[in-house]
Amino acid sequence: MDIVKASSDWARAEMLSAAAFIFFGVIFLLAGFGFRQLGTTDMARAFVIPMLVAGGLLLILGAGLFFPSQARLSGIPATFAADPSGFLAAEIARADKIRSDYSIAVFRIFPAIITLCAVAIPFLQGPVWRASLTTAIAMFLVLILVDMNASARLEAYREQLASTPTPG
Repeated sequence: MDIVKASSDWARAEMLSAAAFIFFGVIFLLAGFGFRQLGTTDMARAFVIPMLVAGGLLLILGAGLFFPSQARLSGIPATFAADPSGFLAAEIARADKIRSDYSIAVFRIFPAIITLCAVAIPFLQGPVWRASLTTAIAMFLVLILVDMNASARLEAYREQLASTPTPG
């Protein structure tokens, strides 16, 4: 197996996940502006700020993942050429750390936040509260969907790395 190709493919896939976050961020921003322009009820107008905040957060997250992945992609061949066995060990450690982060954030904390928001909706009567909680649920669902896909790709990448003999 070509470690450089697998690492480059994984970095490109991470850039695709970042682009998905950016796409959904733009959708949330457009929804916020749409509620601003077309909202006639108190509930519709209450969605403006939460949607804009969620869209901004998703844009920041996407950009924060895209640019480092892009920089990392260009440095993979040189890093591998300098120390192949160190590169493989570092990639395995990095994949393990990210898997651990996913298992905590994506599969435990995000669902707990969604559950908490869903439970709170009937008890908080104001339109701003309900709009904020609904928007939070939508944003965390986007995070879970994109990160579940990224987690599956990471598992496959980790298996590729583990099955590769240590380069000499």
